[in-house]
Amino acid sequence: MSKVWFVTGSSRGLGRNFVEAALSRGDQVAATARNTGSLDELVAAYGDAVLPLELEVTDKVAVFESVKRAKEHFGRLDVIVNNAGYAQFGAIEELTEEQLRDQLETNVFGAIWVIQAALPYLREQGSGHIIQMSSAAGLIAMPLGGAYHASKWALEALNESLAGEVAGFGVKVTMVEPGGFATRSGKNPNPLDNGFKVEPNPIYDGLRRALAGVAGKLPAGDPAAAAQALLKIVDAGDPPLRVLFGQGFYPMVQQAYADRLKTWDDWQDLSVEAHGRAG
Repeated sequence: MSKVWFVTGSSRGLGRNFVEAALSRGDQVAATARNTGSLDELVAAYGDAVLPLELEVTDKVAVFESVKRAKEHFGRLDVIVNNAGYAQFGAIEELTEEQLRDQLETNVFGAIWVIQAALPYLREQGSGHIIQMSSAAGLIAMPLGGAYHASKWALEALNESLAGEVAGFGVKVTMVEPGGFATRSGKNPNPLDNGFKVEPNPIYDGLRRALAGVAGKLPAGDPAAAAQALLKIVDAGDPPLRVLFGQGFYPMVQQAYADRLKTWDDWQDLSVEAHGRAG
């Protein structure tokens, strides 16, 4: 049975590949983008199977209207893909209030508005699957990524809570945690080379150079392969709450969790002491 998708951030990158993969197998997609002109090729190729919707996810009213329009157009919603987002990099003391708020408005609040708009329809159906595009950056944190990490860690907690809240309604939740995926040029994007520049403090220049060198060596994933993997997730009878996409980050995540457990264990005596004698 074909599915109806609602995908944010459909103009390029992983979002675009998700839309193309769904359409190519006969599913229907409400594809959102800030500029729907970027979706003209999809409309020409797939006709009425794709509904292009102009959307800025930080606009709560527009989000609710777009989700409603998609439901009315296709008659149901099966897969909600919260994909829209971007990465703001910079040292914590370099970030402006506007940059930090914009990061959270798009990555966190934008996702919340989509979830809140879609859930009444999914509950009514007694089915549905919310796919939250998180990141390996939602599991580990590195210097100069504080704003982006904060947004992704927030999404991890938010969607874990959500999964427990909606399971009884037949609604599933999966957080997809990609590592680096190739740009159209075929290269792994440098996370420190983006359009959201901070005013650099020279004291962090050495750290910036070191991290840029590491970023360039990470393996770049194929977005088309990620899209095929996502199809398997949405077709699974018992999909995972969390799944990593891509190579390179799994060993880092393993080490991060091992380090946390060891630290808690090393300081367990103090933890007990901190509890005091109450009870």
